[in-house]
Amino acid sequence: MSNVDQLIARALGIAEDRVTDGLEYQSIREWDSLGHVSLLVAIEQEYGVEIDDDLTLGLRSVAAVREFAAARALGGTRGDAGVPAGAGGQEERRTVHRGLEGVVFDRTAITHIDGAEGVLEYRGYSIHDLAERSSFEEVAHLLVHGELPDAAGLESFAKQLRALRTLPAPVLGLVRSLAHAHPMEALRTCVSALGAFGPQRVPGTDESYAEALETGVSLIARIPMIVAAHHAFRTGREPLQPPEDATHAEAFLTVLLGERPSPAAVRFIDKGFIVHADHSSNASAFTARVAIGCRAGMTAAITAAVAAFAGSVHGGAAERVVGLIDQVGSPGNARAHVEALQSRGEPVMGFGHRVYRTEDPRVRHLRSTVVELSEERGDTTGLDILDAVATAMRPYSRHGVAPNVDLYAGLAYRLLGLPDDLAVPLFVVGRTPGWVAQALEQQSNNVLIRPLLTYDGPHGRTYRKADGR
Repeated sequence: MSNVDQLIARALGIAEDRVTDGLEYQSIREWDSLGHVSLLVAIEQEYGVEIDDDLTLGLRSVAAVREFAAARALGGTRGDAGVPAGAGGQEERRTVHRGLEGVVFDRTAITHIDGAEGVLEYRGYSIHDLAERSSFEEVAHLLVHGELPDAAGLESFAKQLRALRTLPAPVLGLVRSLAHAHPMEALRTCVSALGAFGPQRVPGTDESYAEALETGVSLIARIPMIVAAHHAFRTGREPLQPPEDATHAEAFLTVLLGERPSPAAVRFIDKGFIVHADHSSNASAFTARVAIGCRAGMTAAITAAVAAFAGSVHGGAAERVVGLIDQVGSPGNARAHVEALQSRGEPVMGFGHRVYRTEDPRVRHLRSTVVELSEERGDTTGLDILDAVATAMRPYSRHGVAPNVDLYAGLAYRLLGLPDDLAVPLFVVGRTPGWVAQALEQQSNNVLIRPLLTYDGPHGRTYRKADGR
């Protein structure tokens, strides 16, 4: 072990065998901002140098520190001390990535997306296999615990979800009091309220991983009950108690609809929850990571994610897509409608995605269940309109404006007799396991997410009192 490797291990408080070229700042818990300062101080003392801002940014990996040490050993000066080119220079620090476009802020083992090829995998499993062959309970277990469960594990997890469905009485009362509110407003408020009824921590301590996991699983079970109970209250019904042996999707629909759902409806909801379950670092998942990265706790993280998801350019877009059917009116109007929107430079809702350059791989699964629901109800008008719009949009597909996951989901909700404003809350019910998994992954190797802003405002302004302004 070289002297520089021993220095790194000592400064970070880790075993020497963990010091490898692949080790970087924030890649392990010990090399956080405080650990980085400790390392820089150790380097200054060892090599008799003063580390400035540029060098601070450059020495962010074992490889860079080793290169620095080698340059010092050869008599290098502070100006040529072996920092890799472009690492932390003024020009790089001035680069602005608006919306964090193209910025990779961490590693993940949860969801893989290949936007060019239209690939979506949860922990290595194709969304196509999961949507066609698994259940929501299996996928939630996969996301949260990292592996698909065996038969006994699946039954245990399903039993755990069933046991957690019941909302605390004060929260159910809050749901009732918000019957007048938009479902997303009620959902955000009530998810936050659940934080007062979760595992009680010792005052002044952070939430442990085990506590975060327990809370996360309870949120997967309870968020659908909030959505369903709110809809029951606003339609003048008392929420039904779902059958004890009901699946996650069946229990949700029973409370939501006030009756036992049809098998086709259960299949649609189950499949819809699966394809919505996670989508890597989208805006709401990032929001959840930021919140739990501040050690705010799992409930706070999911509340923040719900709030972000409600925005009209994120999950809120799902509610707007449903109106496309009304705007077009009939399949024969589809081409003219698309041409009119394109001529005005307006988007066609339900098409295009920030990630995918081809058809969203989730679309086929939602469309197949919409076909089944349409046939069950003897009404294919909405399906025919959306298919006609998809055909009219085909010339734009090669430019990355292909159908996305929202296109057929809203129609299915209508076929179930649900109002359009439930499109976004139902998306949230499916997405909750992904948010929980993202938050747990963030907590397991946490670093405070704190990007920078480039200031371009005025400087040196003179303060004057109000009567002199």
